[in-house]
Amino acid sequence: MSAAFALRAEWVKFTTLRSQWITPLLAVLLTTGITAAVQAAYGRVDTSLEDDPAGGIYYGLLFGHVAVVCSGILLIGQEYASGTVRASLAAVPRRGRFYAGKLLLGTGVGLVVGLLSVAGAHLATSATVGLDLGQPGAVRSIVAGVLYHPLLLVICLGATAMLRNLTAAMGLLTPAVFLGTTFLTAVPGVREAAYFLPDRAGLYAMNYRADPAVPYGHWTGLLVMALWAAAAAWGGLVSLRRHDA
Repeated sequence: MSAAFALRAEWVKFTTLRSQWITPLLAVLLTTGITAAVQAAYGRVDTSLEDDPAGGIYYGLLFGHVAVVCSGILLIGQEYASGTVRASLAAVPRRGRFYAGKLLLGTGVGLVVGLLSVAGAHLATSATVGLDLGQPGAVRSIVAGVLYHPLLLVICLGATAMLRNLTAAMGLLTPAVFLGTTFLTAVPGVREAAYFLPDRAGLYAMNYRADPAVPYGHWTGLLVMALWAAAAAWGGLVSLRRHDA
């Protein structure tokens, strides 16, 4: 079977399974809606949102990216949970091609979610407290915000392929991104290492201003996250090739 067939098969699964397309849609709605609500309620009175403009613009992303995590997990974890991965591999026997179809679809979905989420967050901020895209770091923050979504989705897809279990992936990855890594950056002695976790590095890349506590620059943060995504994608492929469905 060709690579185009594998990608088309993944697209059919994505569009026909309700959870597959509702979850990324939820990511966009959470990011945009929570940003709009917080900026409208506190944007003019909470000085912490003004320390770095990205803090207010991407406030909703702190909740929306959990749905992005779930999207990456569901793309392959749902098949392991239902046992349909066997039928999928029977239709596309070459496991690398099967996995590539998932990675391509996941990257595309992540890019669309990133574009819509970042655009929605900026529009919500502009409509409530105003927005100056001429500030230093604004364009870089937008680029990082868009790319954060497909990178996070690929990381979760690859990790789920390694775990080969939907429940384990949901139980480990979702709380880790929502609370775990944030908690680790507040623990002395662990903080320095926690800055190199993928979501922390990606979120820092969106900041307008430098943080002296972070041991790298903004673009390096995005590179750190990209390296995690590449490692997760490779690990998922190795696991898929080594284990029976």
